[in-house]
Amino acid sequence: MTEWQTRTPVALIIFNRPSTTEKVFAAVRAAKPPKLFLIADAPRNDRPEDPAKCAAVKAIVEQVDWDCEVFKNYAETNLGCGVRPATGIDWVFEQVEEAIILEDDCLPHPSFFRYCDEMLEYYRDNPRIMTVCGLNIQFGRRRTQDSYYFSRFNHCWGWASWRRAWKHFDYHMKLWPEVKAGGWLTDLLEDDYSVKIWTDVFDKTAADQLNGCWDFQWIFSAWLQGGLAVLPNVNLISNIGFAGDGTHTLAKASEYDNMPLETLEFPLQHPLFIIRDRQADLFTQNTYYDYHPGLTKKVKNKLRRLIKGSLVKQ
Repeated sequence: MTEWQTRTPVALIIFNRPSTTEKVFAAVRAAKPPKLFLIADAPRNDRPEDPAKCAAVKAIVEQVDWDCEVFKNYAETNLGCGVRPATGIDWVFEQVEEAIILEDDCLPHPSFFRYCDEMLEYYRDNPRIMTVCGLNIQFGRRRTQDSYYFSRFNHCWGWASWRRAWKHFDYHMKLWPEVKAGGWLTDLLEDDYSVKIWTDVFDKTAADQLNGCWDFQWIFSAWLQGGLAVLPNVNLISNIGFAGDGTHTLAKASEYDNMPLETLEFPLQHPLFIIRDRQADLFTQNTYYDYHPGLTKKVKNKLRRLIKGSLVKQ
């Protein structure tokens, strides 16, 4: 496709990985956003290599050579990979009504930016749609020839949203005890196995036991609003961070490592109705979220046996 200059502000979350950051920033530079928000965490006190790496990353992303307003939100102390992205995204949506969010290891296809531009405009005033995601993990499975489908899962490896949606985000998940006690996940997810998985995930997330997550809180916040995500029917994001130095992408043999990028064709073919693709979501639940994408297959199988065993005993 021809080079596309995005109309949407881009937020780039960075830390200490120059090699991946350089590739992602090159994609952003090609899209030439009118506004660029840079969100950086500070070096960790117990990692002597961090200061040099963090400085190298900042040097890369500050090489803005197109007509662009640049905004920086650099933490003075290390906040961690949960609080830092969450507070950074809060800051972005205090400045603008809508934005594209990329992390330093999420490489977008060039068509990702036009896709986000058009989806943000198309669903701007539709509160049912909470987010626009670039990741497709259906591995070729699709029900229609539409350009995208609707899902309950708002993947965070390259996405876009509106202030109207992000205002519902709650990092501390204050409503989780009430939702859990009332059995509301059963109403939402319908099957006991999925409820067991997500109850465990949300328990650990609310207790801050998942090493600084923020994406599960975003899923929870969207579910509380009955929100849907727009997902493309081809994959527009490749996670290039499965190199052993990421916090949540340690499984180098993961099937989600360096997924091929595909071209989304324009003009977009819009679905004729807004109905969640239950079949696609079931596949995602039983693969990507069973139990956690960063775990090895051996560990996932063990957790699956433990969870299924506890369901049988109930």
